[in-house]
Amino acid sequence: MLTKLHIQNYAIIDEIEIHFSDQLNIITGETGAGKSILMGALSLILGERADSSVLVNSTKKCFIEGVFSIQAKTAVTTFLQEQEFDDDSELVLRREIAANGKSRAFINDTPATVQQLKQLASLLVDLHQQFDTLELGDSDFQREVLDALAGNESILQQYKKIFQQWQQASRELMLLQEQKNAFTKEADYHQFLFDELNDLSFKENELEELDQELKILSSAEGIKSALNKVFYTLRESEQPIVTTLKQLIQQLQPFADVHKDLDGIITRLQSTQVELQDIAGEIDHINDHVQFDEKRIEWINQRLAEGYKLLKKHALQTTNELLTLQQELAQKLEAVLNIDDAISAKEKEVSTLYKDAEKLATQLSQNRQKKMEPLEADVNRLLTQVGMPNARLKVEMKTVALHAYGLNQIDFLFDANKSNRFEPIRKVASGGELSRLMLCIKSLVAASIDLPTMIFDEIDTGISGEAAKQVGLIMKTMAANRQIICITHQPQIAGKADTHYFVYKEIVGNAVKTNIRKLDMDERITAIARMLSGEKPTAAALENAREMMN
Repeated sequence: MLTKLHIQNYAIIDEIEIHFSDQLNIITGETGAGKSILMGALSLILGERADSSVLVNSTKKCFIEGVFSIQAKTAVTTFLQEQEFDDDSELVLRREIAANGKSRAFINDTPATVQQLKQLASLLVDLHQQFDTLELGDSDFQREVLDALAGNESILQQYKKIFQQWQQASRELMLLQEQKNAFTKEADYHQFLFDELNDLSFKENELEELDQELKILSSAEGIKSALNKVFYTLRESEQPIVTTLKQLIQQLQPFADVHKDLDGIITRLQSTQVELQDIAGEIDHINDHVQFDEKRIEWINQRLAEGYKLLKKHALQTTNELLTLQQELAQKLEAVLNIDDAISAKEKEVSTLYKDAEKLATQLSQNRQKKMEPLEADVNRLLTQVGMPNARLKVEMKTVALHAYGLNQIDFLFDANKSNRFEPIRKVASGGELSRLMLCIKSLVAASIDLPTMIFDEIDTGISGEAAKQVGLIMKTMAANRQIICITHQPQIAGKADTHYFVYKEIVGNAVKTNIRKLDMDERITAIARMLSGEKPTAAALENAREMMN
């Protein structure tokens, strides 16, 4: 529950601190005194958008802090642990707005996002503001009411998880089917390209090697002539170089012992002779393998022509790139064969998930169905209590296609005058009727959810007299098990308060400021009497105020 609210420099609030009780807290004050400003400040720590226009004094930052008691509140503790915030029995939510409009949020003094603040606040507080009765006409809100009463939260979480898996699997199936259609359209063309490459059966680096071989074959005669001349000069001329070197070595050999440098010269000449002999042998070997082959040249030219044609067609440069393309085409053709198996497996997965989701959705529907008549009966009873004896609520549930919350479309229908003509709430209910209807519904839902604080900002719009008294009694009943904070203009409701706060304006310096104070018993009687009869309450009004409080 909210134990303390501290506000600094927000609109015309200089600084106030409010300590709330754990039961029914009533806030009253003249129109324009600043009650709505309080709710605006409170909404900031509940995750609403910040606006720098609330900074009247631009030399100081705006500061709003709420302290909550969260003992035995498991959902809050779990959230804090999962989001890695400090976990204690006391929770502090804070918003700061700088003069430049930059907003910062904190959870237990740790920086947080506004979204985290909003998520956490939804576990702590239900804030009902003046125009929130419009929610009554919203189908999501109506479904949430029925699910809360039916205790569907756990099943709904399971269902949502499986529904999302079913949606994801359905999207994947659709993608596979689209891929198959695309594959089918392109399969013939891919097959043609693959066959074209497969028929030629190129080997790795083949075109590059054939190009080199063609150059050799085309120059075969010139190469053989040059090789013959070199071989002849080295080995077979009238004065072969190898033989000449041998003779030179023999001429120097006798003097090797006489001159110390000749031995090295002889060794080098011997090495040169051996190297030239090897070269001559290798030239002879090469010469034997260099042959002019006209048929081979013709075949290579044809092979290269086919290869270059494909390189140009596919904008490629090498044989290996053609082989890579051939492999890719083979994979695409294989995918066409395999995709049917993938589609079949995915169809089974989709079908299984749908059946699982449908089973849980049916369970949700059954639970909702069981609570429809009790909800109608309880709301209609409370409507009579709050001064609407002729009004009736009817819950209509239709079966529709599987969606994020099951198989149902839920509508709250309303008949204000026992005409038996039930219409959607948003079409037929007035503002006052909506306010009382919302309170009746929330009082029933409150018993089914673990929400420690409920805040009502002028939910009593459009009612007075006995109806206002009954609204106060309903709030008093709700406050037995949770904290209620209510801004009201109705003395009948104010009289039911466990703690009564009064919002007022005062002149501080030359500026108008909003302030708030907790009223004691006598001040409460006077405040309620003023709500009944005006600024100067009569003795009868004072007596009436005492009666309302008792």
